[in-house]
Amino acid sequence: MNDTKKPGLYVHIPFCRSKCPYCGFYSVPSTSLVPRWLEALQKEIIHYKDRFDRFDSLYLGGGTPTCLDVGSLRKIMETLFDHFDFAADTEMTIEANPGDLSEENIIALKDIGFNRISLGVQAFDDRTLSFLGRTHTALEAEKALKNLRSFGFENIGLDLIYGYEGQTVKAWKNTLEKALSFQPEHLSCYELTFEKRTLFSRWKEKGIIKPLTEKELSTLFPTTSEFLQDHGYIHYEISNFAREMTYASRHNQKYWRHIPYLGLGPSAHSFQDSTRWWNVRSIRAYCKALESGEAPIEEHESLTKEQFILESISLGSRTREGFDLNEIPPDTLSTENLSKLQDAGFIRIQDNRVIPTQTGFLMADHLPLLLV
Repeated sequence: MNDTKKPGLYVHIPFCRSKCPYCGFYSVPSTSLVPRWLEALQKEIIHYKDRFDRFDSLYLGGGTPTCLDVGSLRKIMETLFDHFDFAADTEMTIEANPGDLSEENIIALKDIGFNRISLGVQAFDDRTLSFLGRTHTALEAEKALKNLRSFGFENIGLDLIYGYEGQTVKAWKNTLEKALSFQPEHLSCYELTFEKRTLFSRWKEKGIIKPLTEKELSTLFPTTSEFLQDHGYIHYEISNFAREMTYASRHNQKYWRHIPYLGLGPSAHSFQDSTRWWNVRSIRAYCKALESGEAPIEEHESLTKEQFILESISLGSRTREGFDLNEIPPDTLSTENLSKLQDAGFIRIQDNRVIPTQTGFLMADHLPLLLV
């Protein structure tokens, strides 16, 4: 586990070549607004240049950051380094689509300074990729992974999706086996969800596609955890696995541990001094605000001490490190419920920390409610 308390920096790239039908993150399937957005982003960077201490993680997410040309990505990184301070060992991640990773682009990403790639593979068979609306093929994903290794990337994470209609345990295990053949340092295995305003959500309402039952999903989740742990991976957060804890996402851990982070770009969230704020979603509204000399903030909230504690419980219930009972006021948790949940195998208490078990992970959204 990376114990640094330094803040993290996130840049939301709100552009894609096409919109995946399951994706609830803000993005547009066009790059026509990139020049205007780039100028606005530079203004937002300058706006925050003295607000945060030295960063030790940088994460470009989206959207699809690699749908931008190399020149635009280089310009973003140069502006960030001109106005912010970064630790020498900063984890610099970029999310990438396999179809964008030509040999030339891989070399350029490494030259720009990225040392960690989060690759949106999602599946290794073309039929599933087509269903998920992905623009790359299984062959392109395999080629991208091989080339990333060939050109020196030593920290590669793969994103995979499970839980779609008709998927069997055997098929999912085949996907995991294929993923492990590339020896990734990190795996994110996400259950397919039906986010509001997505095409899949509308199809679900119309009965065009059906989600798996709770029983089916409750089989796939432990299958994932046990399979990857049997192959040496550490299940350190509900959806995340690392070959060693040094490869656990330093950036994402900041979100789960209430460490300050700055989010730039449309819809990006930030957190500092118990205050959370978030930007407007629209690219045009984001640009308009910054062109007018205003911060593009949509709203903010200041957490009370009670809210902060409850969030600590909720976020800790998602990770293998759990949460520290010494940091929770004694009247917050039900001693009786703690004992019941421990007896039922949902949590274990070790070194005065409440740590979720694999079964506890399965019900992490409800676990905090049962603790108080």
